[in-house]
Amino acid sequence: MTDLTALCERLLDLCRKAGADQISASAAMTEGLEASVRDGAVEDIGRSETLDVGVRVIVGNRQACVSASSRKEAALAEMAERAVAMAREAPEDPYCALPDIMAAEWPDLDLCDPAQADADKLREDALTVDAAARAIPGVAKSEGSTASWRRSEIALLLSNGFSGRRQGSFWSASCSAIAGEGLGMERDYAYGTARWRDDLRDLEEIGREAGERAARRVAPRKAPTKSVPLIFDQRLASSIIGHFLGAINGAGVARGSTYLGDKLGERVFPKGFAITDDPLRPRGIGSRPFDGEGQATAKRMLVEDGVLQTWLLDCGTARQLDLSSTASASFGVGSPPRPSPSNVTLSPGTRTPQEMIAGIEEGFFVTEMMGASINATTGDYSRGASGFWIEKGELAYPVTEATVVGNLIEMFGALEAANDLPTDRALTVPTLLIEGCHVAGN
Repeated sequence: MTDLTALCERLLDLCRKAGADQISASAAMTEGLEASVRDGAVEDIGRSETLDVGVRVIVGNRQACVSASSRKEAALAEMAERAVAMAREAPEDPYCALPDIMAAEWPDLDLCDPAQADADKLREDALTVDAAARAIPGVAKSEGSTASWRRSEIALLLSNGFSGRRQGSFWSASCSAIAGEGLGMERDYAYGTARWRDDLRDLEEIGREAGERAARRVAPRKAPTKSVPLIFDQRLASSIIGHFLGAINGAGVARGSTYLGDKLGERVFPKGFAITDDPLRPRGIGSRPFDGEGQATAKRMLVEDGVLQTWLLDCGTARQLDLSSTASASFGVGSPPRPSPSNVTLSPGTRTPQEMIAGIEEGFFVTEMMGASINATTGDYSRGASGFWIEKGELAYPVTEATVVGNLIEMFGALEAANDLPTDRALTVPTLLIEGCHVAGN
């Protein structure tokens, strides 16, 4: 195993000698194993191992980043010299600097499963998922099923004295199933992911879900063109909150290019809504005990009682806005920090998705979306969609080739959350009901 901390220490020394004033050295090592199956036959067993090292240097108020995949002394020395030379030619940035306050200690979030994957076991897992999907009536074949494992280790050293290291693992399984015949074939998918193998969704459940979703989509029709209530399936609901997270990213706020730029402290969601960002969730998919700038992370309220409480900020965007960092800097090997969320949760409602559907005379239950036309300045929203048309409180028939049109600010204000909060994602959002969107169909 490569000593990542020693690599970063060597990069710090080389960059100092090359003339850097401030330095962020990082390294990441990842190993992974994946088994792929199609229609009950093993297609591939793949193994990967990668090592990446990088450096971000600041000379005066100019910065540059360089990365490589070599641990050799000559390559490290060349990286340091090139980074400093590039920084001296870069445009001035008065906001680029390392933080003044760093994390001194952090909790163990139990992010790394000590168990290591075995190729035979992953092959067996992928076959189990695949068989469960193909057993569903109406499923013609599987488009592919996978089972995978990945373990990573990162190190981050800063010239201001911060030194951090952490490990993490991910287990996942997925399936894509095809139902129908000839030109009438339809596909759908299901997946699961977890930090620890014991927390992964039941494999047969994943396969069954993929098969059932595909079988339900056979013989779709065009949707009528009208304004109706929309229900976003739990799997897609996170995309709506994802657009919100993009709009409160400090980089866009600092540029003045977000439709929520003047909404801080104002009601954006209905009364009672809460959205939290918790990087310290044990075994959380998006957990991080320190951020990409070496700052201590903490749970924050992004929205409380429907009111926008804060932006997502790293040190640079915080300085631009004359605010304090929210320790939201992403980690990237040899790349500048950027604000990003960790484990985001939208508070659930009280009704089940079935109760929501039962209360709609006519509407659209959206299960898949494609393409996107979203105006970051105005929030105007347009996406291709498919799913099921709702009539008299029931799913009447599958729908394809529809377009959903609206404005995100208005959509946020008209949300109702169901009570089916998922547990195996970084962006944890229940099924969402939105009143008054326009559907363009036939």
